Amino acid sequence: MSIKLRLTIMSFLQFFVWGAWLITIGTYCLNAKGWTFPQFGAIFSTLALASLFMPALTGIIADKWLNAERLYGILHIVYGLILFYVPKVDDPGTLYYVIFGAMICYMPTISLSNSIAYTILKRDGFDVVKVFPSIRVWGTIGFIVAMWCTNLSGSKDNSNQFIIGAIGAIILGIFSFTLPKCPPPKSIAKDAGFAEQMGLQAFKLFGNYKMALFFLFSMLLGAALQLTNMYGDSFLTSFDKIEAFKDSFVVKYSTIILSISQMSETLFILTIPFFLKKFGIKKVMLFAMLAWVLRFGLFAYGDPTAMGTVHIILSCIVYGMAFDFFNISGSLFVETSTDSSIRSSAQGLFMMMTNGVGAWLGSTVSGMVIGKYYINADGSSNWQGIWFAFAVYALVIAILFAVLFKHKHVPEEVATVQH
Repeated sequence: MSIKLRLTIMSFLQFFVWGAWLITIGTYCLNAKGWTFPQFGAIFSTLALASLFMPALTGIIADKWLNAERLYGILHIVYGLILFYVPKVDDPGTLYYVIFGAMICYMPTISLSNSIAYTILKRDGFDVVKVFPSIRVWGTIGFIVAMWCTNLSGSKDNSNQFIIGAIGAIILGIFSFTLPKCPPPKSIAKDAGFAEQMGLQAFKLFGNYKMALFFLFSMLLGAALQLTNMYGDSFLTSFDKIEAFKDSFVVKYSTIILSISQMSETLFILTIPFFLKKFGIKKVMLFAMLAWVLRFGLFAYGDPTAMGTVHIILSCIVYGMAFDFFNISGSLFVETSTDSSIRSSAQGLFMMMTNGVGAWLGSTVSGMVIGKYYINADGSSNWQGIWFAFAVYALVIAILFAVLFKHKHVPEEVATVQH
């Protein structure tokens, strides 16, 4: 089996084991279990909590003591074993800690999988820039396939979704031990301070007004990044309570419809170099924020009718721009605005503010706000009001960003951008 094929399998399974339940856990908790929005918001926030510290810790372990592929395999096996336990949990309080444990194991494997691929490809003489994207795209395909498996197997509203993820994780964990060895590079000096080891040097960037403002907006938009993943499938499945819609395509195949979002990602990634060169980093980031307004606003008008289904599909298509344009243009801004000595730490800080602090706030606060203001007298959810509230939030951020954030477009900075 060739190196590229083995890494492709790793990438496919890496996101398969997440996609099996990430989009449908809301349906499981809110629709099937009947738990409250604040309870579910707390459970979902564990993804962000784990993102705050685990990648740095596992990075140190892989750098100093343990082969990256072995650490990767151990984490996936433990992650799979924890997912196998989920069906035994019957209360949200316990599930919070179980999912937190699973995320402590899973979240660092995203960066570890990239490191393993980079190390092996470079060592075998491959051009990483040319080869890696064709390997990484299979991760998105794996996520989509997992969503389809969960939906078509009738698992989107029960605990079997976690079993699907668990089986994939165990297979991936065992498979990773067959990958070429990636020994510790020991790139962190033995006498390095705690801040350097944990990648905290970049925090001094908060002393720069422009960078501080950028990280603030990263956090604010990060709060919106997972909202449709949290609530999208639960929203579409909730139409099963209406007699005319309970057997509709939207209700039956909600997860498959939402997978259009991931398909859209793969297409919009290809357009990023053009948009960056034509409009510059600030405008591309602004396009992403406005795309989030459309993402939420179109969902507000979504339902199983013909026109409502069109709105849902359009919302899924625009997701590719909303998600990727901000993440990639934001990463490029950090790359071109920081000194090389702290660039890696700065990129870590960007991810921490978006997928860590921002996502935690979005998960936690949205659950509390929906539970307090958007539950109807009969106990049903005011989904249109929920999506409009999210759209207004994204619009306010976009307006403030356009007014407050100043950045001059220098075409040379993005001349070498590749997807």
